[in-house]
Amino acid sequence: MTSNATPPNHKKVPVLSDVAKAAGVSVPTVSRVLTSSKYVAPELRERVMKAVSDLGYRPNSAARATRSGKRSMVAVLTGGTSNYGYAKTIEGIEQASRRAGMSVIIAVVESDDEGAVNAALDLVLSQPVAGVIALEFDRPGMAAAKAFPQTVPLVVAGGGTRRSGPAPSALLDERSAGRDVTNHLLSLGHRTVHHVAVPTMGKQSGRTEGWKAALTAAGVEIPPALHATWDPLSGYKAGEELARRDDVTAVFCGNDDVAIGVMRALLDHGIRVPEDVSVVGFDDQPHVALWRPALTTVRQDFVDLGERAFKLLSAAIEGNEVPATSTVKPELVVRASTGESSRSLLPN
Repeated sequence: MTSNATPPNHKKVPVLSDVAKAAGVSVPTVSRVLTSSKYVAPELRERVMKAVSDLGYRPNSAARATRSGKRSMVAVLTGGTSNYGYAKTIEGIEQASRRAGMSVIIAVVESDDEGAVNAALDLVLSQPVAGVIALEFDRPGMAAAKAFPQTVPLVVAGGGTRRSGPAPSALLDERSAGRDVTNHLLSLGHRTVHHVAVPTMGKQSGRTEGWKAALTAAGVEIPPALHATWDPLSGYKAGEELARRDDVTAVFCGNDDVAIGVMRALLDHGIRVPEDVSVVGFDDQPHVALWRPALTTVRQDFVDLGERAFKLLSAAIEGNEVPATSTVKPELVVRASTGESSRSLLPN
């Protein structure tokens, strides 16, 4: 890591993004020049090396470690660490890394702003990392994966069935799981399924895509989706809105925290779950089985996701053939929050 100051003049130690800014190029271009991994136009190379000299920059140790065969550290690029899916995926990476005799560092990408992305790349590229796993659960993670130079092995992990880019990917098939949830609710006699979506990466999540696909295939009405944040209170607000309607009998929520918020709002407004309205979550966090009624949800094995991502990365580090994707379908777990609704029996 770089320190904040160096005596005696207390100047900030230059990092990769400082070189890129001084040379008027991108961080990946600077990395390519310093590692000689890919062709860079002579004029650009000269500008980068002049900036290196002027700033007194020390080239990163990551590529040197990879070339020398020293493989002791894995970096995780992530937009967060506290949410359930992030934390458990990192746990899986850490467990697999420890079994392989490797350590893990975490670089949080605070936003998808170029400055925040470059700061995270600087941290990673200043360490002797053998490879990197980027969590593509959000925009910052996607931006970091896109900007990361192809000088160190990279694997991405996320929820979905489709992605772009050359890096191998470990995925959770959220689209199929969203379809299973919706079909389960339709099979209970609900005329349609309402949806409370969680934040996405600029497009619909696989969960939302699966919900729409199932309703389309069944030939039933697709209600407008409501949108929540990751905060359970946003689920409560969505639940209050749904409670004011008498046509709502089934609700598919984008995650468990939102589902708990929705259920609490419905119950506070005298609406029974599941007798009047069925509610389904997503993720299967440990506490939802203890809620009353116990929450029907989708079990996503994030620890396994992290372990699968590390397995792909380990193969890439060793120079072995790496599958383009490793995809697992999450499991629908039916509990007490879903059932036939008395509202479904009402005439149109």
